Amino acid sequence: MKDYHVNVFYSDKDDGYIADIPDLKHCSAFGETQQEALREVLKAKEAWLEAARNRKEAIPEPRFRPLIYQLA
Repeated sequence: MKDYHVNVFYSDKDDGYIADIPDLKHCSAFGETQQEALREVLKAKEAWLEAARNRKEAIPEPRFRPLIYQLA
């Protein structure tokens, strides 16, 4: 099974790192380091998927790919 793409970037506004999963609406997390942001967004992903299953909502397939992969 393919997994979801995760973006991790530094936010001056938040003075820390933000990680998000583009395929899962509003699934993001904050961390003081890149590693912490990644750990937190992976927890958020599991919570997002569990909530969707509990509500019997459709779970999107992993589709997002960075532009560099779309050019090949």
